[in-house]
Amino acid sequence: MTAFEVKDLSYGGFGPVTFAMREGEIVGVSGPSGCGKTRLLRALADMDPWEGTIALQGVAPTAIPANQWRRRVAYVPAESQWWFDSVGEHFSHAPEDADLRALGLEPEVLGWPVARLSSGEKQRLGLLRSLVNQPAVLLLDEPTAHLDTARTRAFEVLVAGRCTTGMMALWVTHDPEQLTRVAPRGYRMAAGGVWKEVDTWM
Repeated sequence: MTAFEVKDLSYGGFGPVTFAMREGEIVGVSGPSGCGKTRLLRALADMDPWEGTIALQGVAPTAIPANQWRRRVAYVPAESQWWFDSVGEHFSHAPEDADLRALGLEPEVLGWPVARLSSGEKQRLGLLRSLVNQPAVLLLDEPTAHLDTARTRAFEVLVAGRCTTGMMALWVTHDPEQLTRVAPRGYRMAAGGVWKEVDTWM
């Protein structure tokens, strides 16, 4: 059953884009730099202006407060933003210890100052910061760019596990091997946001 539907979406000079996702599905997106991948995710999260139709289980972004939509359709950028001094202040509630440890982190990290975090730790914590809000859709923008192979696989396993409970993920990456592992189907974008469905990444 279709749970997230996008039709004739135009954003920042890109598009139109049309696609749909089912509950529990991971859909991949690839394409060269500058083709509008990040802009697409920001539009879906209602962070940038857009035209067309976006609906989560029949509900449009305009029908609910923006902060509620962004918890339900959560954008996880490659470089997450941190505005408080300590890590834990950025979480609506603490992530499960098991989820922290699955990503190679210990619960004490929540008490660390943000300045102590590496780029890879920020990426893993950025994922957990979104997951604690139990999003329906996760918008992942090069989410493992700063991670080594072991941490990348752990990240993939955690996201895939959440999708078995119904969460959906739109996963943007330049890595075809990663897309082969995580996304059975997806789309390639070209200059101007041209959108083409594909069933193989290699």
